[in-house]
Amino acid sequence: MKKKSLMLLTTMLLSFSMILAACGGGSEGGEEVDFIGIATGGTGGTYYPLGGAIAKIIQDETGIKSSAETSGASAENMATLKDGKIEIAFTQTDIASYASEGTQMFTDNKVETAMGIATLYPETIQIVTTKDSGINSVEDLKGKVVSVGEAGSGTRLNAEQILEIHGMSFDDIDTRDLSFDDSTTGIQDGSIDAAFITSGTPTGAVEGLAAVTDVNVVAIDSAKIQELIEKYPYYAEDTIAGGTYSNLEDEIGTVAVRAMLVTREDISEDVIYDITKALFENTDAIAHPKGSLITVETALDGMGITVHPGAKKYFEEQGLTVE
Repeated sequence: MKKKSLMLLTTMLLSFSMILAACGGGSEGGEEVDFIGIATGGTGGTYYPLGGAIAKIIQDETGIKSSAETSGASAENMATLKDGKIEIAFTQTDIASYASEGTQMFTDNKVETAMGIATLYPETIQIVTTKDSGINSVEDLKGKVVSVGEAGSGTRLNAEQILEIHGMSFDDIDTRDLSFDDSTTGIQDGSIDAAFITSGTPTGAVEGLAAVTDVNVVAIDSAKIQELIEKYPYYAEDTIAGGTYSNLEDEIGTVAVRAMLVTREDISEDVIYDITKALFENTDAIAHPKGSLITVETALDGMGITVHPGAKKYFEEQGLTVE
């Protein structure tokens, strides 16, 4: 009788420990997934093709089926992540911070479940127009028809802040809320005069425009750049190299935020560790020009939110200090 009671007790304890493990009781708990959806942006930007390359790396290296999905980019991606409809999302470092803090466009929609995987490369703010437009400075945008990015996008907030530093607002321009593709199409057909585009360079939509007309990317004055960075520290000085687009031979001074990958806190440590390892040990498989800028050494630059434990584990193995 005592033997049967001991066996019953052992069985109960074993079952209880298995339940605890299944509930994520260990440090490596969380949701195991058999599919990774990556929210990117429009087809004319950098997120979508880069997301496709990353999805292929994840699938090839981890065996988890993965797919890049088009979206309205940064802000929309954070909301989608909060709703649990996506596992990984591209966003800008500034937008991730706003979402986690519940500020700016997230005052009523704070995203408390987002955790960082890594920052990837500079997201360059490009004020695109044509050489025939007569627009050669930010001040020249006054009174013009200007695309400021899709509603709720990071691009729109970048445009607002850059205009602010120049003593302007959306009231000084005739705004359009367009995707990158629609923006460059509008410039080409003359329905808009200029567009703010926040994306890694070269940006596909701008390359397409440069192939059919002489483009101009408006430089931002260096003093205004420093003023912008002082007020909004998540910006960094950046340059668009000469030759990035057809007919643009000179280097252009501007600013950038950083692109990053975010995930949900409920995705397991093991899954995110494997994904982070796969990405940083196979960057040579990324054909997009931004692939060369994705490095372990810069993966925490501009990281304004908590790093996921799986990514943290990988970076610490590489000798990085994760705050």
